[in-house]
Amino acid sequence: MSSSAQHPPTHPAALDLAERENVLLAAYAVHSAASRGRKHPEAPHPYRGPFQRDRDRIVHSAAYRRLSAKTQVFTGESGDYHRTRLTHTIEVASVARTLGRALRLNEDLVEALALAHDLGHPPFGHSGEKALHDCLIAHGGFCHNRHGLRIVSELEQRYLAFPGLNLSFETLDGQLSRTMKERADLRPTVEAQVVDAADSVTYDTHDADDALELRLLPIGELLELSLWREAEKRVRQRAAALDDSQLRRAILHELIDWQVGDLLEQTLTQLANQGIESVQAAQAAPLLVRPSPELAEQKLELERFLAGRVYRDPQLLRVRDMAQHMLCEMFAGYIARPELLPVGYRNRAAQVGWRRTVGDYLAGMTDRYAQQEYARLFAGPKRG
Repeated sequence: MSSSAQHPPTHPAALDLAERENVLLAAYAVHSAASRGRKHPEAPHPYRGPFQRDRDRIVHSAAYRRLSAKTQVFTGESGDYHRTRLTHTIEVASVARTLGRALRLNEDLVEALALAHDLGHPPFGHSGEKALHDCLIAHGGFCHNRHGLRIVSELEQRYLAFPGLNLSFETLDGQLSRTMKERADLRPTVEAQVVDAADSVTYDTHDADDALELRLLPIGELLELSLWREAEKRVRQRAAALDDSQLRRAILHELIDWQVGDLLEQTLTQLANQGIESVQAAQAAPLLVRPSPELAEQKLELERFLAGRVYRDPQLLRVRDMAQHMLCEMFAGYIARPELLPVGYRNRAAQVGWRRTVGDYLAGMTDRYAQQEYARLFAGPKRG
């Protein structure tokens, strides 16, 4: 018998999952051994924990792949520099994992929640969401967070034993807490709070970056805002002679680092001040993962600026109006001619009704596929 067999390694990375997490994770982190399981029971995996399995199932899902061709803010017609839903999701997961590791959280759960957080977005971003909501207003409306839950619980068909992805209750609850924030029984874990905070860090920074790249605004307008002005000051303390391109990249890096550092400092202070020593205590407490009041005010100023100056840019609004018109026409067209739907969706209509079925089908489309199907099926000459 080898010496390694007689004396098994004791480094935390070689311990079994429960022992490893007991060593590495904070008391307020969600431990895999405490998972409540899944709606459809499954045997434990021999070498992957429950949240790692969730993460892997999300990454291998069709809905996740389609995010690569779905609009974040700007359409593909504007170029190929700007973020798609997929690149935004990957950036959120990166920031969230950084926060999760520093806070000694369950990184597998953090990453699963981050990778799933935008699965329910329809084509054409928030304009597509509004169009589907208007079409379904009398039937419960449309919310991308709720639709994301429908995808992972019902719509994905990858396994023989169950519909959806059969994710753990902890991952599902994290997504559900995004849709029903007012319910006291759905208070988010620290892992879920970290993902929401990372989402904010990412879109506050990168929407401005994309707008600059597309020349929707000059950098000088952003430098009039307190958040960007302070970031510029910090950058120039390290490197004074920068051209506009170098300055922009340096400010973007500074903004992410500054926001993440601020979140960590504020969260650790809240955890210590409130004596948070369990998952239940963290869920019962007021929001723990949040920026400092000063930074929160600066972020709000930036978000108001982006809402008025970028998101309502006339060029952007024209594209959004066209997208909404297209989706509404497609919705009416599929309702009038349900035989155009794939067989699987026609079969689902008996369970959820035609309108919800058509909404689900349209929500699953990429921007490009929606445009192709609209041109193929509904954009021809009107017949009297």
